Amino acid sequence: MNIETECKLIIEKPNPDTVRSMENYTESRITQIYLKSENTTHRVRRREYSDGRVVYTENKKVRISRMSSTEYEREISEEEYTALAQNIEIGAAPLFKTRRTFTYEDKTVELDYYDQWEKTCVMEIELLCETETVEFPPFIKVLRDVTGKREYSNHSMAHAFPEEII
Repeated sequence: MNIETECKLIIEKPNPDTVRSMENYTESRITQIYLKSENTTHRVRRREYSDGRVVYTENKKVRISRMSSTEYEREISEEEYTALAQNIEIGAAPLFKTRRTFTYEDKTVELDYYDQWEKTCVMEIELLCETETVEFPPFIKVLRDVTGKREYSNHSMAHAFPEEII
């Protein structure tokens, strides 16, 4: 178990070739399923990388503050994923996204591209503490800081996907 602190921003979709040229670039297709749980956000994830590798994980989070949460994550088998996915939370739908990850200024930048949005995506950057400032790549145009805004949590988006901010 560890503490995760991150900022979350809605950005204009950057040029894909620019993103692909960044240091330590990876791309994967993610399916997240939120499970029935009390006092915890509980999900399973299927992540297929562009090289064909597939990784399954189970994750539990408890929010501490607007930017931080305690997080427990473990790798699971495909069979465990399939069994756990049967306990999908009532009213939730599987969440699908393409994640493009790269390194900038010694930080891992995650860009989540959701099928429901044409012109924007979500950028997340993990921080060392809540007061840390971070440099964004010059090709990133931030539209809105949605850190801690419930409607932009993946858990909430599995229930009701917000309108695209343009």
